[in-house]
Amino acid sequence: MPVQAALIVGVAVVLLAIAGWRVTRAWLRFRGRRVVECPETQKPAGIVLDAGHAALTALSNSPQLRLSTCSRWPERGGCGQECLNEVKASPEDCLVRNILIQWYQEKVCASCGHPIGEIDWAGAQPALLRPDRVSMEWSEVPAERLQETLATTSPICFACHTANRMVHEHPELVLDRGRPPAV
Repeated sequence: MPVQAALIVGVAVVLLAIAGWRVTRAWLRFRGRRVVECPETQKPAGIVLDAGHAALTALSNSPQLRLSTCSRWPERGGCGQECLNEVKASPEDCLVRNILIQWYQEKVCASCGHPIGEIDWAGAQPALLRPDRVSMEWSEVPAERLQETLATTSPICFACHTANRMVHEHPELVLDRGRPPAV
């Protein structure tokens, strides 16, 4: 009997590990902000998938996708969510994080000229420099406006972004040695 019990426990542990792996993999794959083309308007829409639902349904053959939020809601809250076909076809390509990785790739800071390099998503992230020379974090950009914003901004490294923000938000605390002193 002890051998049978150990075998049953071993099989249960393996099955739980497989289920846990499938759930975790689906959650990681379907979390985050995305940009899709709205089938109704043919314009960009910012969406977030219900990653928890996708993870829980991943125990079946394929995860079921549904929207958690959409930039077109609440006005179009009753849509058929046909944009999910774009996500199903290429879930990685519409992820904001991956769009930014591609955009920053091989770019240099518009302020200091240093290469942006690999993005540290948990730490010091590069930002965007608007045409008016004010920097902003990419998280401030609505997903549906990401492509148009990237077309009109330049990359700026974290250090220059921090300095730029300080100059614009607290000029009384900053001595800018690159400019002649005010009279």
